[in-house]
Amino acid sequence: MSTWSRALFAHAERLRDERAPFVLATVVRARRPTSATPGDRALVLADGTVEGFVGGVCAESTVRLEGLRVLASGRATLLRITPDAAAESAESADELDTVTVANPCLSGGAVELFLEPQLPPPLVEVFGDSPTARALRDVGAVLGYDVRACAAEPDFGDGTEADTAVVVASHGRDEEPVLRAALRSGVAYVGLVASPRRGRAVLDALGEPDAERVHTPAGLDLGARSPHEIALSVYAEIVATRTEEIPRQRHEPGSTGVVDVVEAVDPVCGMTVAVAPTTSQSSYEGRRYYFCGTGCAETFAAWPARYATSGAHTG
Repeated sequence: MSTWSRALFAHAERLRDERAPFVLATVVRARRPTSATPGDRALVLADGTVEGFVGGVCAESTVRLEGLRVLASGRATLLRITPDAAAESAESADELDTVTVANPCLSGGAVELFLEPQLPPPLVEVFGDSPTARALRDVGAVLGYDVRACAAEPDFGDGTEADTAVVVASHGRDEEPVLRAALRSGVAYVGLVASPRRGRAVLDALGEPDAERVHTPAGLDLGARSPHEIALSVYAEIVATRTEEIPRQRHEPGSTGVVDVVEAVDPVCGMTVAVAPTTSQSSYEGRRYYFCGTGCAETFAAWPARYATSGAHTG
C-alpha cells in the first residue's frame, strides 16, 4: 500500500473515531481514455469535500454529488460515469442501486465507482457498573454499537444525533444528574433500569417537564431475568424507538440525521452539481452559479452574460 493510500485510510479511521459520516469511493473499472485506474480511492465528506483521486475535475464533481446522495440515503451505490449514459442506462435498467451519469467532460472514457457510506453506528452511553451495565456493554458490542461508559457529570452536547441513547443502570447511585442531563440535551432514547415502583419515584423526583420521556423500567417486556436478557430487552426497545423517531427527526430543521443535498446546473456544460462549500462557484448580478470545475468557472467569468440564463442558485 502506498504512502498516499495509508494516509487516506488513516484519515478515514480518524473520521470514524470522530463519528463523522463520509463515503468511501473506490474505482472498480476504468475505460480509456480516463485518468483514473482501478483501485483509486477518495473520501467524500459531509460538506462535499473530496479527498483522494477518482479522476479529473468533472468526474470528481459527479462523485461529490452522488456521494452526498449516498450519505442521504445510507445505501451503497455503483456509479457509472460515461459519455453515453442513455445506452448504458438502458442496459442496466434492472440493476439495483446502480446510477449512470453522463459526463460531457470525458474524452470517450468511462469509469465505474463503488460508493460506500460510512455512517457512525448508534451511540449508547451506559451509566453504572452493575451486572446489567456490564451486560449492556457486552451486548452492544456484539450488535456493533458504539458503547461508551457515561460519566457522573456527562456532557451530551446538543443531543440532536438521532442514533444516541443513554441508559442508566447504576441501581440508585447518582441517577438523577445523568437523567436530567440526557433530557435537557434532547437525547433520543433515555432509559432507567429499575423496578416500576422505584422508577416512578425517580421520575417524580427529577422535576423535569419531559420526565415521562424516560423509559423505565428500561426495555421491552420480554420476560427478561438475567442481566444479559435485560440488556437484550433494552436494545430491542432502543431499536423500536429509533424506528419511530428517526423519520420525524430527519425532517426537523437543523437535524443531523440526514444530509440535505442541494443541486444546481452548471450553466456552461449543463452538468448537475452539488451546492457545497467546496464546489466551484461565482456570483453575477446578485445570483450565484455553481460549476463542475475551474474550467467552466473560468469560462463563465470570461463571458457571464452568455451563460447567466440558466443554472443559478438563489438559496
